[in-house]
Amino acid sequence: MAEEKFFTDRERLVQALVHDCACELQKGIKESGQATFLVSGGSTPEPVYRELSKRPLPWSKITAALVDERWVDKTHSGSNQAFIENSLIQNDAAEATLLGMKNLHSSAAEGEADCERAYGELQRPFDVCILGMGNDGHTASLFPHAQGLAEALNPDSDKLCSAITAQQSAVTGTNTERMTLTLNAILQAKNIKLLITGEEKLKVYREALLGSDELEMPVRSILKQGLKPVTVYWAP
Repeated sequence: MAEEKFFTDRERLVQALVHDCACELQKGIKESGQATFLVSGGSTPEPVYRELSKRPLPWSKITAALVDERWVDKTHSGSNQAFIENSLIQNDAAEATLLGMKNLHSSAAEGEADCERAYGELQRPFDVCILGMGNDGHTASLFPHAQGLAEALNPDSDKLCSAITAQQSAVTGTNTERMTLTLNAILQAKNIKLLITGEEKLKVYREALLGSDELEMPVRSILKQGLKPVTVYWAP
């Protein structure tokens, strides 16, 4: 069962999550000499990244790596890499290393092997993984009934990265071709943090806890896996 940290407002949520991430990254550096920070895109974690970027951590020893990415160039408005560069890799955190997913291949499927190799070089276990959740129950780019979803959620798979083609929806828009961390990769994080805000997302979260169909609501694969602790941060 996930640990729930629910707050009365988003400012308190941001301050708590920034504090927790900073402590866990510092702990990783103390134990291993470096730390790996898995980061998701989206407007919800943006204030967390902007605040965290001002923390005087030993950022040169921290590698941030994307949880998922649309298969678009960095100049595209939907690029998670560009978003993280503009929100987290700033201020004190400008010294951190950022590993993106989009490479020179024309499709995510073709680029999967290179992405796998790059992520395979990251220090593991990962120290912190920040996830979001959509109103459709997706997390990372693990979208309901997507092409490639079953493979990405396979608990027996050793893969870290998986090409996904989502069904076009109001959530995905036209950018249905994605690269995502697999369930196997996410569960190699010491600290998994699911960040959600608003009453509608809270309703989706509670629905996810009640059911068991992971292909319908892939976030269930994280919430109900029972192997690694998950902390859910929520505010109205």
